[in-house]
Amino acid sequence: MEHIIKIFAIEDEATFGKVLKLSLEKDGNYNVTHFQSGEEFFQNIHLNPDIVTVDYNLPGMSGLEIIKQIKHYSQDIAVVVVSGQKEVKVAVEAYKSGAQYYVVKDVNALKELACCIKNLTAHINLKKEVEVLRDQIIYRHRYDTIIGESNAVLKVLRLIQKVENSNILALITGESGTGKEVIARAIHYHSPRKKKPFVAVNVAAIPEDLIESELFGHEKGAFTGADGRRIGKFEEANGGTILLDEIGEMDINLQTKLLRVLQEKKISRIGSNKEISLDIRVLAATNKQLAQRVKEGKFREDLYYRLQGFLLHLPPLRERDNDVILLAKHFLQEACQQNRISPKTFTREAMEAMLEHDWPGNIRELRSFVERAVLLSDGDQIDTEDLMFSPSIA
Repeated sequence: MEHIIKIFAIEDEATFGKVLKLSLEKDGNYNVTHFQSGEEFFQNIHLNPDIVTVDYNLPGMSGLEIIKQIKHYSQDIAVVVVSGQKEVKVAVEAYKSGAQYYVVKDVNALKELACCIKNLTAHINLKKEVEVLRDQIIYRHRYDTIIGESNAVLKVLRLIQKVENSNILALITGESGTGKEVIARAIHYHSPRKKKPFVAVNVAAIPEDLIESELFGHEKGAFTGADGRRIGKFEEANGGTILLDEIGEMDINLQTKLLRVLQEKKISRIGSNKEISLDIRVLAATNKQLAQRVKEGKFREDLYYRLQGFLLHLPPLRERDNDVILLAKHFLQEACQQNRISPKTFTREAMEAMLEHDWPGNIRELRSFVERAVLLSDGDQIDTEDLMFSPSIA
């Protein structure tokens, strides 16, 4: 999707400024405003242009000073310098000050300038599309998308709102399928780090001989098969949040390295002595009883206490009262839309059966049951037999 790009042209030659405006605006993608001095431009910089073209030689404030002040105001504003000077050192000074392009004011200036503007426009449009997608992700993880009215869920929401703006390490516990990653994402997307990466790592899903490289990265030749440098998940999440899911399954030797990372906020890739500083929020999740694993010698006691900064326990679905029905109706609506099926409803008997079921697989199990029932039911109602409850696994 293309956006109208706002261009501010600082040019003391009125004729060239007018020609530049007409030349750029003819294809309809640009809105160009002409200023004859830096002083006049800075009175309007709060209007936030996407691109600024700057004549290097201006009366009063110099082009170089204008570039520096633009970049001080916002690094997001792209700058193209237009100058009659052909000296390389002048162009180098402009680039060092933050200009993206340097165009010599000659017979080809307008053509070259248009090419520079086109390149910058592609980058700006891509960046704006990324921002729109990021905003959509943030919107999808707002608190009111966490479905439930039970006291257990309302308590969880109150707790996470208390820690959303902090950097405290949080441990999220709960049975499999209770929504631990959903809560972790909600914490991240309501924090000051929401526009930075959220990286979830399922520790249990990665082979033991690969997990250290997955988390911390490696250099080329660090071990057999390391054909190139690899950025680890901690480095990938730098500036944002990392979720270490199923941390109770982590190898005890790797737990030692993790504890050091948590304490020092630094990592080293395998095969490198260089330390990389981290600015990161760490969240951990588990469906295990970590205290029991400490007693069994499977989890380090010092790491266990380090993870006690903030505890957040998610209740199983069987303890969430009528939330089962609220969630089931939400999943029903989603499944009908995704499968392009006319809206369906649950019979009273189906709802009673769902309330009586233990849901050992919790929310994940409920979603699967509803999605299957949508496809199996013939009419516009889902009855008990459509749910096809399976025997619980002992």
